[in-house]
Amino acid sequence: MKRSMWGSRVGFILAAIGSAVGLGNIWRFPYLAYENGGGAFLIPYLVALFTAGIPLLILEFGIGHERIGSAPLAFRKMEKKWEWLGWWPLLFTMFGIVLYYSVVIAWCIDFLFYSVNLAWGQNSEAFFFQQFLQISDGPTDINTIRTPILFGLLAVWLITWFIIMRGVSKGVELANRVFMPLLLILSVVLVFWSLNLEGSMNGITAYLKPDFARLADPMVWVGAYGQIFFTLSLGFGIMITYASYMPHNSNMTGSALITALVNSGFSLFSGFGVFAILGFMSASQNVPVDELVKQSIGLAFVVYPQGISMLGDYGPIFGFLFFLSLTVAGVSSAISIVEAFVSGVEDKFAIDRKKLATVLCFMGFAGGIVFTTNGGLFWLDIVDHFINNYGLVLAGILECIVVGWFFDIDKIRKHLNNVSKIQLGPWWNWVIKLFLPISLAVILLNQLVVELTAPYEGYSWASLIGIGWSWIVITFLVAFILAARPWRTENHLEKGRGDEL
Repeated sequence: MKRSMWGSRVGFILAAIGSAVGLGNIWRFPYLAYENGGGAFLIPYLVALFTAGIPLLILEFGIGHERIGSAPLAFRKMEKKWEWLGWWPLLFTMFGIVLYYSVVIAWCIDFLFYSVNLAWGQNSEAFFFQQFLQISDGPTDINTIRTPILFGLLAVWLITWFIIMRGVSKGVELANRVFMPLLLILSVVLVFWSLNLEGSMNGITAYLKPDFARLADPMVWVGAYGQIFFTLSLGFGIMITYASYMPHNSNMTGSALITALVNSGFSLFSGFGVFAILGFMSASQNVPVDELVKQSIGLAFVVYPQGISMLGDYGPIFGFLFFLSLTVAGVSSAISIVEAFVSGVEDKFAIDRKKLATVLCFMGFAGGIVFTTNGGLFWLDIVDHFINNYGLVLAGILECIVVGWFFDIDKIRKHLNNVSKIQLGPWWNWVIKLFLPISLAVILLNQLVVELTAPYEGYSWASLIGIGWSWIVITFLVAFILAARPWRTENHLEKGRGDEL
């Protein structure tokens, strides 16, 4: 079975950046930096980037490129018994993360249109929670489907279906060649526009003012490593898949560096725009910046719309550009998740891509409907918490252990050095074998201790087990079922590129 290929290295890097840069870069990172020491947070963040993010991204690029396969195929080529480790992340991202993530993108699409006439009125918080979401009393109180969100969700999946149907070079690569420059232009316009607003520097000061005392708090470092891990799409199986589409002589180590640095740079840059608006609101309302800041969803769908309303005649234009940038960032990430799963199924079962894309996108749309209900926000919160804090971290730990201790990691390092200009020393082996598993294990155990001390966000144990833990366990079991199915292609018999060195 002939493997799809990127049209160029630029296309591959843009697609990898498109996967890494998502909604969280625009609102989660600025909030995280603000809460964890402002400018001082850049120290643990950069340490985490260079000691964990880049080495692990290089590993995933190396696995995909050297073993020439999607995550399931790549781990199968290491040894038959590890194939399930390739399927598990693909399952909980395709049938977990992208289901609720696509609903958040649907919110962005709805707000894109709401921004035209500032439909949220004078009370953006009441509009978002009471009118738009019509939020219920808890996760067991699902009630009805919110029609505007449902139509937005349908739009997200139609766009994703159209792009995935067109294949790797004419679909995913072409889309990112459009989306990534568009996102950059939108971000530049928004940031420089925001910086010219009265009081913007107050917000920038709050964003970057260093509080070095926070560096003594271990949780700040745990937060930095967690953010790096999640923002680079590590543990998703995506980067392994994307790297497998590159020709033999491709500078993989250099591509990993570019992807990681651009992603982190975009996060930092976006923060200037977010906090410049907060500074403007602070000056206009005579309210301290720290009273305006709300975590993640509240920052994007409550505080920002309120700020947009204060921009006068320019508000609708600014709002349209902001929510368009969120939509573009979200769609590019969603596409990468679906593409990774499509690649895994194609590699093993040789199912026609167009039929597969149609079935998966329909299943994605149907699976996301529960998140469009009145209780959807609670479901989103629980599923997101468990998959990100347990699924992805555990997958990352297992990935490092399997490749570092049960496979010849030198084979991957020598292959990367053979095709890349930047050479990796033996130190990289030990980062993968020891430093990363220990670091991620600290994050995992810390979260588990907190979880067992008190139920997450005060939810009932029944809701946490029935919605959160069950998502992890079911996808884990299905991974073994898929791995046990016979191969309908000969891809698993092919050798890795490192076997030829």
